[in-house]
Amino acid sequence: MNDMLEGMLETALYADDLDKAEAFYEGILGLDKISRVANRHVFYRCGPGVLLIFNPEETIEPPLPHGAKGPGHACFRVSASNFDSVKQKLQLAGIEIEAEVNWPNGARSIYFRDPDGNSLECAEPKLWGL
Repeated sequence: MNDMLEGMLETALYADDLDKAEAFYEGILGLDKISRVANRHVFYRCGPGVLLIFNPEETIEPPLPHGAKGPGHACFRVSASNFDSVKQKLQLAGIEIEAEVNWPNGARSIYFRDPDGNSLECAEPKLWGL
């Protein structure tokens, strides 16, 4: 099956306040919004994939329940040439960098939180040999 899977199509996180999430992901991280449906969800293009932000209270019910609650984790792929610029942009926006890791294989990662406490990471692709 591994050779049939071509990569991640979407990643989902959860946010109680979609207005704050929208200001963060669009305003600070600069992602391009695909759509927003009221207080249910907001979707963003992220490279070849999609980042889904769901309000857990609105998406617990059918027709398509996404029933997670609490903080999640997502990692954004950032090239080595853009890594320092992304870190600086976050810091200038007042986003606290919780951790910075220099991995044994030479890759770098930074960790920070969105307004709902989701753990976010920006990492160089070579972290996973890409």
